[in-house]
Amino acid sequence: MFERVGAEESERQEALASRVRNELSAAGLPVLTPGLDRVLANGAEAEVDDGADAAGGVYVGWLASPRLRECTGRAFRLRLPDDPLLRHSGEIGAAMTRSTAATLASTGFAVEDADDGYRSHPLRVTGGPARAAPMWALRDDEVAVPGW
Repeated sequence: MFERVGAEESERQEALASRVRNELSAAGLPVLTPGLDRVLANGAEAEVDDGADAAGGVYVGWLASPRLRECTGRAFRLRLPDDPLLRHSGEIGAAMTRSTAATLASTGFAVEDADDGYRSHPLRVTGGPARAAPMWALRDDEVAVPGW
């Protein structure tokens, strides 16, 4: 039977996923929001696996444009293994995974290879930056009132 983490751990994981989305968006990447229809979706996706096992946690992946996904799916359905689009699509995924991992690590997130052949998201985020406020947050000198 599938067992979920407790409410406190679930909340911690959701908060970590939210921080990941914010940092990737701050870097200028398109980021999927929970509930967005997959027909419209493309960009970085952070999701929570709330299983109370070793596979649980926050995972990050890249979702190519709906058109590229459709073309790739067509090549698979028609069994066209030599279609250059399949290699191209794989290269895009690999490049965006490296970029996403580097971006998150630069901001203080602990990121590792998900090492899971069943998971569509290749990165696992195991922790966030120690600082409470992100680097892009408003700073005191930006909100100071002159003369005070």
